[in-house]
Amino acid sequence: MIKDNQKTFNRIHVIIDGILVVLSYICAYYLRFDLLGGFSFFAQSIYERYLPIGDYITYLPFLVPAYLILYSLCNVYKPKRSNSRRAEMWNLFKANVAGILFFSFILYLTKEVNISRKFIAIFLVLNYFYGLLFRYVVIRIMQGLRQKGFNQKHILIVGYSYAAEGFINRIIANPEWGYHIYGILDDTMEVGTMYKKIKVIGTTEDLQELLAKNTFDEIAVTLSINEYAKLEHIVGICEKSGVHTKFIPDYHNIVPTIPYMEDLYGLPVINIRNVPLSNTGNKVVKRIVDIIGSLVAIIIAAIPMAIVAIMIKLTSPGPIIYAQVRVGLHNKKFKMYKFRSMEVQDEKKEQKAWTVPNDPRVTKIGRFIRSTSIDELPQLFNVLKGDMSMVGPRPERPLFVEKFKEEIPRYMIKHQVRPGITGWAQINGYRGDTSIRKRIECDLYYIENWTLGLDIKILFLTIFKGFINKNAY
Repeated sequence: MIKDNQKTFNRIHVIIDGILVVLSYICAYYLRFDLLGGFSFFAQSIYERYLPIGDYITYLPFLVPAYLILYSLCNVYKPKRSNSRRAEMWNLFKANVAGILFFSFILYLTKEVNISRKFIAIFLVLNYFYGLLFRYVVIRIMQGLRQKGFNQKHILIVGYSYAAEGFINRIIANPEWGYHIYGILDDTMEVGTMYKKIKVIGTTEDLQELLAKNTFDEIAVTLSINEYAKLEHIVGICEKSGVHTKFIPDYHNIVPTIPYMEDLYGLPVINIRNVPLSNTGNKVVKRIVDIIGSLVAIIIAAIPMAIVAIMIKLTSPGPIIYAQVRVGLHNKKFKMYKFRSMEVQDEKKEQKAWTVPNDPRVTKIGRFIRSTSIDELPQLFNVLKGDMSMVGPRPERPLFVEKFKEEIPRYMIKHQVRPGITGWAQINGYRGDTSIRKRIECDLYYIENWTLGLDIKILFLTIFKGFINKNAY
């Protein structure tokens, strides 16, 4: 079934990739020396001379197999049904960069100095572009076929649980993945019970018989957590049949999406919470970026901040900057700075209340700077001091921290990293008067999946959709 189709498809894929490498290489030559050779920007130096295309082609027998091996090592040929397109682009980019490094190494070994460096750069760009274009076309064709019922992967689900429901929900929401669920085997639900038109067709005792009579592409084991005593027996039956088996744990709300595994002399150990920023190197890199980023932002925002400060002083009596106690890294309290946007009020009353729609305490200029997030700009000095980061979970007041930690599971995990001016929750619309639970889900995703690239992405998206706060009153 699908396994045989996948092997054939992968072979065709490899052949086409080899052809694309050759095509990119030849196109790069003619683009460099024919089309662009006459422009002064591409003019050759005195140390570089033209070589005929035959001399360039002598390197192709080394490059083509090297690129195909690198594609395989960089997981370019992994099944693409539910793969992230971003991850696929990144894998292809890594393989192409590694290919260029290999090419450069070959040129070094052969002491060849007459291969154009501009040709190499053009080849890199063309090969990456052709690779992306080819994969985009394939993905669109395959998604269309799967949505019409072709190229389906037949799956049997073993165990009814929240994990099973989540698995079914995602498959139904993504028909382009091409998964067909045969049915569910479960010992606790009555035969005939339906979930999203997927029927319970028997018990786990029927598994061996079903595997003998049917050809499944995958078995998804989604036992509820109180039935894990059966897990070893069920996996043993699946593996004996040779069917690819997936285990989808029913404790996904405990274990992170990408768990950190340790090998304790052959004993696998899963760390319940993987926090990349607990790594010293990551912390140092993030702190350096915060210092540089906050200094640059302060310089850029100096004039707007000065104008806002003058407007606050002229329109409302009281201090320009308002310092509010928040809870930060390792549950430590700190004073977070904001431009004052409300009338001066009793501190004890203010600590116990959030702002509400048409709040009379908010000044005219205050309403504007709150809705545009300009009131947050003084927090750049918190970043410089080390109380906050440019990106991270938003800090909350001590009173609400005490309240939420009792009501929302895993709430306190957000305090394992520095709070931020902006964050994953904010660019996804969860700020101001929005769901605290959804906000925490976003914060946990950020904490467990932190990379410097993710920080840059959040800062970039904040520019376009993070400043205007429709939920600020």
